[in-house]
Amino acid sequence: MASNSNSNQINIPESKNAMYNFKHEVAGELGINLKKGYNGDLTSRDAGSIGGMMVKKMIEAQERQMSGQAR
Repeated sequence: MASNSNSNQINIPESKNAMYNFKHEVAGELGINLKKGYNGDLTSRDAGSIGGMMVKKMIEAQERQMSGQAR
């Protein structure tokens, strides 16, 4: 399997807007101000916090779905 140099590639293009909104929602919950467009000036800590919380929320949602508990 060939390696793609862009690890941020969206696998389902229709999800792009939802993921963008999710990222901004999580950042807001963490008190991190994201701008529309480029946010390369974020600290590594802030970027990691956003990504980590997104993963945590996605895992929790999947666990609820797997256990049959809609929320």
